Amino acid sequence: MSSMSVTTTKNLMLFSGRAHPELAEQVAKHLDVTLTPQSAYSFANGEIFVRFEESVRGCDAFVIQAHCAPINDQIMEQLIMVDALKRASAKRITVVMPFWGYSRQDKKHRGREPISARLVADMFKTAGADRIMTVDLHTSQIQGFFDGPVDHLFALPVLAGYVKQTYPGQPLAVVSPDSGRVRLAERWADTLGGTSLAFVHKTRDPRKPNEAIANRVVGEVEGRLCVVIDDMIDTGGTVSKTVEILLRDGASDVIVAATHGILSGSASEKLATCGAREVIFTDTLPITDAKRFPHMTVLPIAPLLAEAIHQVFADGSVTSLFDGNA
Repeated sequence: MSSMSVTTTKNLMLFSGRAHPELAEQVAKHLDVTLTPQSAYSFANGEIFVRFEESVRGCDAFVIQAHCAPINDQIMEQLIMVDALKRASAKRITVVMPFWGYSRQDKKHRGREPISARLVADMFKTAGADRIMTVDLHTSQIQGFFDGPVDHLFALPVLAGYVKQTYPGQPLAVVSPDSGRVRLAERWADTLGGTSLAFVHKTRDPRKPNEAIANRVVGEVEGRLCVVIDDMIDTGGTVSKTVEILLRDGASDVIVAATHGILSGSASEKLATCGAREVIFTDTLPITDAKRFPHMTVLPIAPLLAEAIHQVFADGSVTSLFDGNA
């Protein structure tokens, strides 16, 4: 009987949905791999079809998709890609969703409401995902919604590093637009060093989405450059009001920094005219030229994602990317 010698080599393959191909291309560039060719199209009734043009058997697959508008299409496309990989015998499938769609629906505020962030995790598990990689979750407990490893990366070093470099030697105040982001503001203050902390007390009606009334500033902001931080900016209403209140209360200047630029409707217009000196995002979500304005800065998230993908593939530590304060 002849003996068979089997040599297994690990094979990293990168796949991109159609939502944000530029980000996937940048990640591929940093990893020095090419995106796996595929045909993907939508039928007349909106159904999505995906087929990969190369064998994926035994590969370590990483599927990147931005959960941007139209968000249900993007999530469905990523689910279909995972299903195709599972049925084609990929060895391990990691879903890379820089922004976790539905992450604001992470608990029931009142009776008879869904917990949609959990449903998204369950759907990816059912489709065949082994692992999820994401950036700056709306709330950390969402990590526990997925039955498997979740790599929760932080954009803080990217954003705070830029602020440090661009505004050296100025007295700073890190401002949370509401009490829910105070923990994040504390991490920012630790990273920037020697800054004061403040937050805006606001009220919100759970029956009215995307509407909040900013009331008053709690903390020392007078004469300081205020850095308003948040995980995401959607309609821009809350942040714009926060900037106006800070300037009214004597802030020398205000900059805004957020990881995810959802920027629905007239958000860009509000941010461009609210009085902020600079508005900083990462490119976890695509920000079209039409949504950009002169004092908006978009920082690349691809280096962080590529490093995390490399560590996962090489069975290294992703914890080193967690900025130590999580």
